[in-house]
Amino acid sequence: MPIGRRDRTVEGEATVPASIEEVWRAWTTKAGAESFFAPRCEIDLRSGGKYEMIFDPEAAPGKRGSEGAVLLAVQPPAMLSFTWNAPPELPEIRTQRTHVTVRLEKLGASETRVTLRHDGWGEGDGWDAAYEHFQRAWKRIVLPRLRYRFEHGPVDWSNPPNLPPARGD
Repeated sequence: MPIGRRDRTVEGEATVPASIEEVWRAWTTKAGAESFFAPRCEIDLRSGGKYEMIFDPEAAPGKRGSEGAVLLAVQPPAMLSFTWNAPPELPEIRTQRTHVTVRLEKLGASETRVTLRHDGWGEGDGWDAAYEHFQRAWKRIVLPRLRYRFEHGPVDWSNPPNLPPARGD
């Protein structure tokens, strides 16, 4: 086993041209999350509450997105953590859960640093595939779309932008 495989972590960072309060609302409200993260979502902003991002609303139940994900900790406006699952194409580990922490740091009145850490990976081919999937998803899709949302407006889910990766990639 390669050194560090047991402790592997996906880490990404983006600087967003918005206040920490605006960025917090983007991550923690239905309207906010649907403006950059997924076309549909369910958020119950409390520890133990739902944090489900629905990437494919037309898919069969269980294959739509982060169904079953829950918030673990909520500290407005600086931190939220939640469980996460593997994509539907990895059914052998989809019922397992990993852990994501998003931290916000105020850099100025209208600039916020967002850092994301995704850990809790198991071992084996399915876990390796999930890890590689989220190396791309967080840093090449989610964090760049968050920045895009504040630079250009909400994502048009019928034609989402193809953007350069966030830092940490």
